[in-house]
Amino acid sequence: MAPKSDTHPSVSGAGDSSSSSSIDPLFHALRLIPYSFLRTPRLRLKLPTLTLPSPMTVYAVVLLTYFMVVSGIVYDVIVEPPGIGSTQDRATGAVRPVVFLPGRVNGQYIIEGLSSGFMFVLGGVGIVFMDLSLDRNRAKSVKVSYASAGISSLVIAYIMTSTSLFNIPIFNKNTRLQ
Repeated sequence: MAPKSDTHPSVSGAGDSSSSSSIDPLFHALRLIPYSFLRTPRLRLKLPTLTLPSPMTVYAVVLLTYFMVVSGIVYDVIVEPPGIGSTQDRATGAVRPVVFLPGRVNGQYIIEGLSSGFMFVLGGVGIVFMDLSLDRNRAKSVKVSYASAGISSLVIAYIMTSTSLFNIPIFNKNTRLQ
C-alpha cells in the first residue's frame, strides 16, 4: 500500500493565492466594496532636511564624551562611591579629607575620577592648541599664544596626573619624604 500524501488539494483551484481561498462570500464583499470607490489621496510630503552640525559642536560633543569616559561616570553611577574620603591623623586625631582611594587599584572616589578626567581633557586641549599654532595664516603673536597655552596645558596636565597617580605629597608642607 502506498503512503498517503500530507498535502491537501486546494478547494478554489490551483491558481488562487492563499488569502483569496476563502469560500465565504462576505469576506469577498468586504474585501472589494470599500476599495471600489475609495482612492488613496495624493500626498505632497516634504522630506525633512537634516543639516550637519558645526565642527565646534561636534568637537564639544566628542570632548564631553571623552571626559565622561575617562572620568569613570559609568562606574560612579553603578557603584555609587562616596564623593570624597576621610582619614584620621594618628598624631593629632584630626580628620583629613582624602581625595584618592588608597589601597584599591580598581576603585575611586567621585572627585578622583573627575579631577583625573579634567587633567586628561586639559592635556588634549593643549595638543589642539599646539596644532592651532602651526597655522600659517595666523599672526605671529597669535601663534605664540597658542603654542604657549598648549605647552603649559600639557605640562600642567602631565605634572598633576603624575602627582595623582603616584600619590606624591607635593602640596602638603607637613609631610616629609623619607
